[in-house]
Amino acid sequence: MRRKVTLKDIARELDVSISTVSKALKNSNEIGRDTRNRIQAFARSHNYRPNNIAVSLKNKKTRNIGVIIPDIVHHFFTTVFRGIEKHANSLGYNVIVCVSDESFDKEVINTELLANGSIDGFIIGLSAETQEKRDYSHLKEVTDQGIPVVLFDRVTDEFPCDKVIIDDEVAARQAVEYLISKGKKRIALFTTAHDLGVTKNRSLGYKKALENHRIPFDKNLVLQLPFQFEEEELSRSFFKEQTFDAVLSVNEIFAVRGMRLAGEFGYRIPEDVSFIGFTDGILSKYAVPSLTSIAQHGEQMGETAARMLIDKIENEYDETDASNYRTEIIEASLIKREST
Repeated sequence: MRRKVTLKDIARELDVSISTVSKALKNSNEIGRDTRNRIQAFARSHNYRPNNIAVSLKNKKTRNIGVIIPDIVHHFFTTVFRGIEKHANSLGYNVIVCVSDESFDKEVINTELLANGSIDGFIIGLSAETQEKRDYSHLKEVTDQGIPVVLFDRVTDEFPCDKVIIDDEVAARQAVEYLISKGKKRIALFTTAHDLGVTKNRSLGYKKALENHRIPFDKNLVLQLPFQFEEEELSRSFFKEQTFDAVLSVNEIFAVRGMRLAGEFGYRIPEDVSFIGFTDGILSKYAVPSLTSIAQHGEQMGETAARMLIDKIENEYDETDASNYRTEIIEASLIKREST
């Protein structure tokens, strides 16, 4: 299917600003007649149709917020959504949520679907594929239309907008240092196959803690697993081949799976091997033994993201001015339980 021509496309082809294109298509006298005619002729020849969201934002607010999360498997994203909805509802906003399933294509489709007059702004946790591709053109397109975007947890420095994160590197370093304080020296890292964004920072924190305590980094102690569908044999092979006395996991699912396998292989927890995982969700509390966790405070992160977005929606701002954007850092907490 032929791609829809946007204001940005017309501006680029005719070497004018997006604002000039917008005004010319509305026949504004602020734009010279020759320029107006040239832009209007180009728009007609390329079957340009105005973006509905631009019209909606100009005339009225929908009082809807679009939220796109990477998956619904991890409890963390559920808590973020709860925080977004709680704050948004208190101010009279509704929330529409979509799941990208770690897919760039789904993230783009969801963005286009919601940015068609349905919402006033976006809160997005980037998918793994989006981070891997480093393609943020779909986000740029909506901000060009005046739709604000707030990124949470999965963020990038390559796209200017408000962001809400925890300091993943510091949180991972402190967790590993806690394990070292308990006498652990062979500390494994259970991480994702794609070392991007938050997982990359957590890996850096893991390595930094080892370095600070003069413990050599051993790449053989790093187990990389698929995001959602683990091949059980990968973990089993790791337990058969490696000797370790502690594990830092980048999420609680990997950690709880690891504890189950540790039991099968005859390890006592925490005497023989200790576990720490990120998230502090339901699995962490009710696992046997209960899992020591790094609490990311998802509900607080969601409330913060909603507050930042609604502030952008309800107040005039210049999206081209980088000083209008800020990054809020939520302080993580180490919740100590039976696994350490």
